[in-house]
Amino acid sequence: MIYLDHAASTPIADSVLQEMMPYLKENYGNPSSIHRFGRLATKAIESARKRVAELVGASPGEILFTSGGTESNNTAIHGIMNQNKSRQLITTSIEHDAILEPCKKLESFGFDVVYLPVDSTGLVDLQKLESTISEKTALVSIMLANNEVGTIQPIVEIAKICKKHHVLLHTDAVQAVGKIPVNVKELGVDLMSISSHKINGPKGIGALYIRTGVTLDPFVLGGGQENGMRSGTENVANIVGFGKACQLAKENLDENSKSLENLRNYLVQRVSSEISHVTVNGNKDKLPNNAHFTFLGVNGEDLIIKLDEHGVAASTGSACSVKTQKASHVLLAMGFSHEQITGSLRLSLGISNTKSEIDQTVDSLKVIVAELRSVSPFKAKYGF
Repeated sequence: MIYLDHAASTPIADSVLQEMMPYLKENYGNPSSIHRFGRLATKAIESARKRVAELVGASPGEILFTSGGTESNNTAIHGIMNQNKSRQLITTSIEHDAILEPCKKLESFGFDVVYLPVDSTGLVDLQKLESTISEKTALVSIMLANNEVGTIQPIVEIAKICKKHHVLLHTDAVQAVGKIPVNVKELGVDLMSISSHKINGPKGIGALYIRTGVTLDPFVLGGGQENGMRSGTENVANIVGFGKACQLAKENLDENSKSLENLRNYLVQRVSSEISHVTVNGNKDKLPNNAHFTFLGVNGEDLIIKLDEHGVAASTGSACSVKTQKASHVLLAMGFSHEQITGSLRLSLGISNTKSEIDQTVDSLKVIVAELRSVSPFKAKYGF
């Protein structure tokens, strides 16, 4: 099976699993305990916290462990807005559901939420952002890189605008961390969400960077773990695995990023030159592992099923919303027609993929697209 859905999740690295195992078996103590087992667990957590911080240029004390990107996003949004009940939040129309759903909940509570539009490549208009910010704006939340089309937002410029107007900035960097250089100080963000299973770590663990001096209302209450910000016994093994995954990502970032970009460009070149009526979506400044296509006259779900039969795992968009069977809100916001949206395909590469796998995938795509177009209702329209 050829796996080209790394934006949804990545395989856990062997060395990550190896480092986790002792904390699933021998070193099983509760970090809140003061005996030796507890102290070993606490030491492991703090070592992992340092590794996560080093990957993104933060201080260890600025890293809050969560259950993943979704909880990190919810913690940032609710943690800030609950302190500013009469104020405004600005986000974009192409955010992940882990941002959009909390925003909808805020709206039901009477908060003012503004959804900024994007252009046809998925980029936010900086002038529109600045003109939207007002005295009542408490938080701006804009993703660093889009999970569907891979477009990278100009977060540095966005941060300058927010700082100029004394507004806090949160960014969902779940897709970006480990793929491109991400340094919170250079970006200028106040809060940033990270996920482990997007960088060859275990599922069920993530982090929220909280800049020193920024205060949030706790999202999970109880025994006061994580400095009172997230109560509940820590998932030590997963935290350890997350830390190791961050260490590996930092050590291999340049090499992996270049390799992924070269492989992605090869994929795009072959698809674009060998299959007709196909467009490549997203901005030129995009994640190195993301290739998003529209195949006119083809239904994306049929394409996914056929690819799976050919031994290729792919996606039409976000894995988190696939069961709802709704049209991609990202592509809708980018101005795509229904026909363009239904023909979309996302191929997201990982460090284990090879050129041979790309060749096999493109060869399969050519056969499948031709087969689906032979019975397409748009056959006459495009002359397939």
